[in-house]
Amino acid sequence: MAKTTKIIAIANQKGGVGKTTTVVNLAAALSARRRTVLVVDLDPQAHATLGLGLEKQNGISLYPVLAGVKEIAEVIQPTKWPNLNVIPSEVDLAGAEIEFGARPDRLTMIKDALMPVKESGAFDYIILDCPPSLGLVMTSALAATDSVLIPTQAEYLAMDGLALITNSIEKLRAGVNPSIELNGIVFTMVNSVARLTQDVVSEVRNHFGDKVYETMIPRNVRVSEAPSMGVPVVFLDSRSKGAEAYKAFAWEFMAKNPTRGFAAEVAESVPQAAPQVEEAPHAEEPASAEGAEALGASETEAVEGA
Repeated sequence: MAKTTKIIAIANQKGGVGKTTTVVNLAAALSARRRTVLVVDLDPQAHATLGLGLEKQNGISLYPVLAGVKEIAEVIQPTKWPNLNVIPSEVDLAGAEIEFGARPDRLTMIKDALMPVKESGAFDYIILDCPPSLGLVMTSALAATDSVLIPTQAEYLAMDGLALITNSIEKLRAGVNPSIELNGIVFTMVNSVARLTQDVVSEVRNHFGDKVYETMIPRNVRVSEAPSMGVPVVFLDSRSKGAEAYKAFAWEFMAKNPTRGFAAEVAESVPQAAPQVEEAPHAEEPASAEGAEALGASETEAVEGA
């Protein structure tokens, strides 16, 4: 039975808020929960690509798909962990603002590119790592998404980023993406004992209510070290405070964004504290590669039936 795929954009127009770290570790924790995940790296810096253990490769990104020279199934890459796939980024994406800026379909080009993946049902979640500036790529990504998850620091300057991105969501809802929703806000790099942190968290919760996730991600050395090793912290050191926080966040995320058959699982097994997620084993032939194969098959069927 095909999955009902949810597209989640992780975005904040302010940099340095743990956006890509959240993309990498949320995706990893979801995959460890046996959710099938596709990360789409839309940031030309390719930090999500590197953080998931892949190298940048020319021609392996969403760019050639947008340019019409490749099918999307050709650029989906398996990682070394089951259930976790990536469409990497490359430097050519930096030129998308200029090259694709005059296209009549520029606002919907990412939505159109992702549609075969979503309709194939090969993945539970498609997670978009958006660039940190509101240019064409980010706007087109937000036009493609079902909802937006905003990572932010608990500091007053970071609140400006919240205002910018929520304003962008409202504009898109009034225009090209009427169904877009605010998925939620997650606090990152948190110093829980600081008075300023407590004040900011309280103010944001008062304003956004239950859209703010209960789980907060603390500052943690292992979280900072993991990207240089190309391994998500939830796999690198699953018992570190940062990993435990991301696993708890993934559990809360799944409860708010249940996939087919998962709502009952959540209802039956919601614990007092977030459960331990076993570290996903490495695999020479990742189970996640099946998603790309299923997508390729669905595209072939669609062509034959056309």
